[in-house]
Amino acid sequence: MKIIVLVKHVPDAQFDRHLNGEGYTTDRDESILSELDEYALEAALQLAEARGGAKAGNQVIALSMGPAGAVNAVKKSLQIGATEGVHLTDDALAGSDAAATSLALAAAIRHIGGVDLVLTGMASTDGETSLVPAQLAERLGLPQVTFASSLTVDGGRLTARRDADTYSETVEAPLPAVVSVTDQINEPRYPNFKGIIAAKRKSITTLSLADIGVDPAQVGRSGSWTNVTTAAERPPRTAGTIITDEGDAGIKLVDFLAAQKLL
Repeated sequence: MKIIVLVKHVPDAQFDRHLNGEGYTTDRDESILSELDEYALEAALQLAEARGGAKAGNQVIALSMGPAGAVNAVKKSLQIGATEGVHLTDDALAGSDAAATSLALAAAIRHIGGVDLVLTGMASTDGETSLVPAQLAERLGLPQVTFASSLTVDGGRLTARRDADTYSETVEAPLPAVVSVTDQINEPRYPNFKGIIAAKRKSITTLSLADIGVDPAQVGRSGSWTNVTTAAERPPRTAGTIITDEGDAGIKLVDFLAAQKLL
């Protein structure tokens, strides 16, 4: 099998997030591999290992789109177990929204070619739109399964379970397909010393827009369907309201909740 896993370099949630420049793009100086993408990577590795791993010709390709620093998401994926990496980077990509991102990623996947399965996380931990998997499937003309909490592949078909609040459903689709997985599908592995050393010998291919045949005008701010026109820092949290019980605390509490339109 040839599986592509989309991995994203996102701001570390341990630090405050900031927006930069005229387009209010996210500052990615303190960034890491998106936690939700690790579940997709683990799902891919399990599928490959069940078929004999890399020795049997199974490939798990980590694909990331972003500036120079985004290659670190690919490197982390290689340390975890991906067989090779692809980094799509171009100055014209800056400011791309979900639509422009899916266009560029679809072109990169077509450029790689011969893909049996495309796996993604349920959302990115920065934008959290969950839009790219569906848009990607549409652009590639492939079946899509979203929010899979279990995934198996038998021959040329995949079977996935999707869990809702009150029910679960099982869906099937032919390969190749695009599948997004939830954080309930598995327990991602950590890179060990052997994996870190092995990653140094694995290849990372760098692609530009010219390499994948995408016009710069189709991506970035000019090619995006949406844009941020204004943004401001979140105001500091104010002190709470203290109610002193003088026999009427219950009434004061109700009045406060009503004033906040919480009742």
